[in-house]
Parts: sequence; structure tokens; C-alpha cells
Amino acid sequence: MKKLNVTIRLEMSVPDDWELVETSEGTPVLKLPNDMFLDLAIEPLFTSDPEETWSTSEDEETLNEILDMIESEEVVYEFVTH
Repeated sequence: MKKLNVTIRLEMSVPDDWELVETSEGTPVLKLPNDMFLDLAIEPLFTSDPEETWSTSEDEETLNEILDMIESEEVVYEFVTH
């Protein structure tokens, strides 16, 4: 096997009432209204034709095989204030 590094960076405009909080393990997540929480993480998408619609796998075994290849994952959240 060979190593693949993937860096994911998103810039989003979000409502002012979203907050950054940490889980008991120190993992940062977003707190949304109505006591909902959001963690943005990798979700593999599949297609039989790259020019058509992509979707998550209906096949749990294939999805789990891909997810098992991930050795670590890090998502960094930062609110930008001017």
C-alpha cells in the first residue's frame, strides 16, 4: 500500500449563532441552534460515470473498506472576524 494525504479546506458563510465547542475528548465541533451539532468529515462519494451524479455508497461493505483505510483525520475550524 502507498500513503495518500488529503487536505480538506472549506470556506463557508454561516449564521451568527453557530458556535465552536469541544467534545469531552477535545475534538472541535460546531454547535447549531436547537442543540444540534455538526462535524464536517470525509464522506466518500461514488459513481459509475464521473460526468453523472455522485452519491454515497449503498454498499456498506465498500464504504467501510474505504473508511478503514483512513489512519487519522483532522478538521480545523476557525471563525474569521474582521
